[in-house]
Amino acid sequence: MAATPLKQNPHSVREKAEKVLEVAIGREVRAFRRKKGITVADLSQSTGLSIGMLSKIENGNTSPSLTTLQTLAHALSVPLTSFFRGFEEARVAVHTKSGEGVELEREGTRANHQYDLLGHIGANASGVIVEPYLITLSDEADIFPTFQHGGIETIYMLEGEVDYRHGDDIYPLKPGDTLFFDADAPHGPQVLVKLPARYLAIISYPQTN
Repeated sequence: MAATPLKQNPHSVREKAEKVLEVAIGREVRAFRRKKGITVADLSQSTGLSIGMLSKIENGNTSPSLTTLQTLAHALSVPLTSFFRGFEEARVAVHTKSGEGVELEREGTRANHQYDLLGHIGANASGVIVEPYLITLSDEADIFPTFQHGGIETIYMLEGEVDYRHGDDIYPLKPGDTLFFDADAPHGPQVLVKLPARYLAIISYPQTN
């Protein structure tokens, strides 16, 4: 079976974000208009805005009102917020030094399952929440193979050996192994083959408003 082509280029470079809001809005209006295949005159006719005004907006020479932007968004069939995507905004990075992860009791966790949250970014432009955990299972760790939650989970084995259940299947995980799965199915360590066991668990799910 042929592999599905991946659309995300990890090495792509975006154009530098605009520092002037009017210029950023103008660039987006022009881009959406061209993508729709219409002229400034066509957009003028569908919005009731003059060609001169539209030219000023696209060239970043005027600050359009919210009402004007709503009219343009409707005519171009795009969300109002799409006009602001080129404007410079803060991007968050979280640096957690070795040993400084937040130890916590995650919902559904059993005794001696140590969860260290390695970082957290809340609501963000991607629309995705990602929770990276460092999980340590000690000699006394309780077996609990029925975690179940929404999202996608990736496990990367660092130390020890674990037979990991996902649904009705068992996967033997050794250092360097990866398991990537739909977290809505029951999953968790079934047999602790070699302890202590440590692995990264990265859970991603859509953010909700």
